[in-house]
Amino acid sequence: MGALDGRSVVVTGASSGIGEAIASRFVSEGALVVIGSRSEPDVAGTTWVPTDVAHPSEADALIAAAVEDHGRLDVLVNNAGVQVLNTLADTTDGEFDHVMGVNVRGVFNCCRAAIRRMRHHGGGSIINIGSVAGEAADHSMAVYNASKGAVHALTRSIAIDHGGDGVRCNAIAPGWIATALAEVVFEESDDPAAARAAAVERHPVGRLGTPEDVANLAVWLASDESSFVSGSLFTIDGGLTAQSPIGG
Repeated sequence: MGALDGRSVVVTGASSGIGEAIASRFVSEGALVVIGSRSEPDVAGTTWVPTDVAHPSEADALIAAAVEDHGRLDVLVNNAGVQVLNTLADTTDGEFDHVMGVNVRGVFNCCRAAIRRMRHHGGGSIINIGSVAGEAADHSMAVYNASKGAVHALTRSIAIDHGGDGVRCNAIAPGWIATALAEVVFEESDDPAAARAAAVERHPVGRLGTPEDVANLAVWLASDESSFVSGSLFTIDGGLTAQSPIGG
C-alpha cells in the first residue's frame, strides 16, 4: 500500500513539469488523481478535466468532478502557474491580469471550492506551489514575485481560518527547478549555456532541482505523516536562499 492509498486528489497544471511529476508520484502512491489543466496531460492512471483555474466556474467544476468520481476530496495541489519576464514599469495591464488571474485568483478559486467540499468530509490537505521568488524577488519578474507572495499569504490564512474544519494548508516554495519555465529564463539571456552553468554554480548542492524533488515533499504533505503540519512554507532550493549574498 502506498502513502496515499485511496485518497481523492486534484492536481492543477499537471500537463508538464512539477505538476506532472506530482500527479505521477501520487498515482504510484495509490491516490485517485484528477488533473485540472488547459492542455491534456500524459499521466497514466489519472482523469483529466479541462480547466482554466482563473475562472471560478471551471475551478468549481474541477473540484465537483473529483467528488463525484471518488465520493470526497482529500488533497488539492495548486500547481498551475504562469510567469512574465518584465519589470513593473514595463508590465502591461494584460500581463498583470494574466499572471495574477492564474497564480492568485486560480489558487483562490480552487481553494475555496475545495474547502467547501472538504469541511463536509472531515477535512483534507491543501498544498500550494509557491516560490522562493515570493520571499526574495527575482529580477525582472515583478508581477510573478508579487503573485507568489500572495500565494504564501493565502496559505497562512487558510490554515488559521479552516484548521477547525479539518483542513491543513501548506506551501512549497521551489527554487530553480529544471522545467520549461526555467528554460525560458535561460533562453532570454545572451548565452543560455553560460546562464545555466552560473545558476548551477550558485547552488550549494551543486545542481538545479528536479520536479521529482518537489513531488517527494508533496507526498509527505498530503500524507498522514504530516498531520500536525499546517500554515508552513517549505523552501526546496538546494540551499540557494540560505546563503549570504556576500560570496565565500
